[in-house]
Amino acid sequence: MSIAKALFGHMPDGRPVYSYTLENRSGAKVKILTLGGIIAELWVPDRNGKLEDIVCGFDSVEGYLTGGGYQGALIGRYGNRIADGKFTLNGKTYVLNKNENGISHLHGGKEGFDKKIWDAETKSGKGYDSLVLKYLSPDGEEGYPGNLQVTVTYTFTDDCALSIVYEADTDADTPVNLTNHAYFNLSGYGAGDVLSQRLFIDADRYDPVDEKLIPVGEPAPVAGTEFDFTTPRPIKQGYDHNFVLRPATGMRKAAQLWDDNSGRTLEVFTDMPSIQLYTACMMDGQVPFKGGVPQRPLHALCLETQYAPNTPNRPNMPQCTLRPGEHMRHETVFKFGVF
Repeated sequence: MSIAKALFGHMPDGRPVYSYTLENRSGAKVKILTLGGIIAELWVPDRNGKLEDIVCGFDSVEGYLTGGGYQGALIGRYGNRIADGKFTLNGKTYVLNKNENGISHLHGGKEGFDKKIWDAETKSGKGYDSLVLKYLSPDGEEGYPGNLQVTVTYTFTDDCALSIVYEADTDADTPVNLTNHAYFNLSGYGAGDVLSQRLFIDADRYDPVDEKLIPVGEPAPVAGTEFDFTTPRPIKQGYDHNFVLRPATGMRKAAQLWDDNSGRTLEVFTDMPSIQLYTACMMDGQVPFKGGVPQRPLHALCLETQYAPNTPNRPNMPQCTLRPGEHMRHETVFKFGVF
């Protein structure tokens, strides 16, 4: 294992953005930025041992600031949507930034965790390297209560597993829903669409949504619908939906993806209650990806482990309120292999 630090670029105000590349003994590697904790590159082997970068991203800081899509970034304080940009907690209504068409609060607001510069330190051990990122979100940022100290630890191993551990502490009650927004294409980020890649999701229910992509009513059964991935099958169409994972204690396999072209597989393990399947239906930005690859709809997919969308306004769903004296910790592991 090895870790290499390099200057990636500068923010508009001159602050430096660094990259850290964690490489294992097989040559597989992940590059992570201090800007937004972004997974900028992820090289893993195919069935013939050929390495390919399988995550979308940009060549520059400016690309990540203007290209859209939250490419590869850490999302917070609240991943996904909060309806009408407000919620009530302890009898008080909090008004958030309505950064999605002036209607909903999306992925933490106008300047969420994806646009922050995180403090970084590295750790190494036998068969693994880790990058530890820290950010203090001040009371009132984007409308949220409490000073929130966040630590996110990326660990890459010799067996091609990328672990993301999310931790947080607060001095006031606040909702916290952290995730990562990496866009995967197991054939390589410059390949065709992902509709033929086969997917399994361990979920009996999903959230129907309205035209604003806000969940409506109770989660519905997937059985007999296009949302049933309990038996692996090709994706076939566009999705931007939350799946309620089957109840489990601790870490369990939430999803798996197979690519017949390359032979690559991706297993997703998590202790979070839901997962969002987003097939990049709106990936049509004008800023090209790395190496000039154009953005195209259905070009990649996200598997975002999370609490359900709009949870603060849905008391029937598992809640994500963090309180003083409590320590939040969740983990997601992306495990890469071949078949």
